[in-house]
Amino acid sequence: MAASDNNNDVVTDFFPYYRLYKDGRVERFYELAGIHEVPPSLEDPATGVSSKDVSISAHVSARLYLPKNTAPNQKLSVLVYYHGGGLVLGSAFFKTEHCYLNYLVSESNCIAISVNYRLAPEHDIPTIYQDCWDALQWVASHSVSDTINKDPWIENHGDFNRVFVGGDSAGGNIVYNMVMRAGREKLIGDVKLLGAILAFPYLMIPSIENFDKGLSYKLWNIICPLSERGNDSPMVNPVSKKSPSLSTLGCSRLFVCTGEKDELVPGEVAPKFAEAVKKSGWKGEIESILFEGEGHCFQYENPQAEKSKDLIKRIISFIQRD
Repeated sequence: MAASDNNNDVVTDFFPYYRLYKDGRVERFYELAGIHEVPPSLEDPATGVSSKDVSISAHVSARLYLPKNTAPNQKLSVLVYYHGGGLVLGSAFFKTEHCYLNYLVSESNCIAISVNYRLAPEHDIPTIYQDCWDALQWVASHSVSDTINKDPWIENHGDFNRVFVGGDSAGGNIVYNMVMRAGREKLIGDVKLLGAILAFPYLMIPSIENFDKGLSYKLWNIICPLSERGNDSPMVNPVSKKSPSLSTLGCSRLFVCTGEKDELVPGEVAPKFAEAVKKSGWKGEIESILFEGEGHCFQYENPQAEKSKDLIKRIISFIQRD
């Protein structure tokens, strides 16, 4: 058989999400799902929000969002956002994420940094987390005077006493890992995270019935490092005996939500995670919500539905309140 034919051998077939070939190529099936990227906009027609793309490092980029009618020196809450996609799919530049961030920024009147990180299986999970930490550190670096690679939107409008991290699905997993790391490592300028938003977070809690039968569990055991396979990895199991205490979470407030009929993240994740956080002795405030009758990241699918509006309103309130 020719070498080129060998290169087309499939190593991992996770259709309809991705397919990994022997030569290292990864095929993702975005077109089948009608998913595509959109450019940033000087002024979004629906919300008036401005957006632009920036390079953070050789491997990490982001889309920045600024609300309409922001005064020259007006200070705004800062939201560092991580997209979902099971750590194997997704982009900060997809239309769904772009429209969602436009709406969220417009309604909450914050500046947002939507991070475009590298993906598995081309890159390992620790690399993904490092990309996301580097992006968070870059945002925090705007709080000190000697930073070279500054963006004027963040420098002029970022309120570094009001920094939030947020994400949906795999983005929620990333948020969890960022907040845990922020509990043991300082951010540049000694910036503190005020709040963290974990929406439908890709977390696995063994006490949940049939947690190890679903797609998320299967995917994790394909993409994670060999040493992290199973159900006891601190990367994905917040109650693992290997995990640092949840009392070290590096933020002051937590918002976590799931859907009762979520086929990827069991609805029980939100209340069980909240229960574990409270039992740990963590000193912050936590808000946990289980949306009855709703599935995974339902607010993306139909943002105008009543429960979608309710969820988004709660997130906005979480960002805005003192």
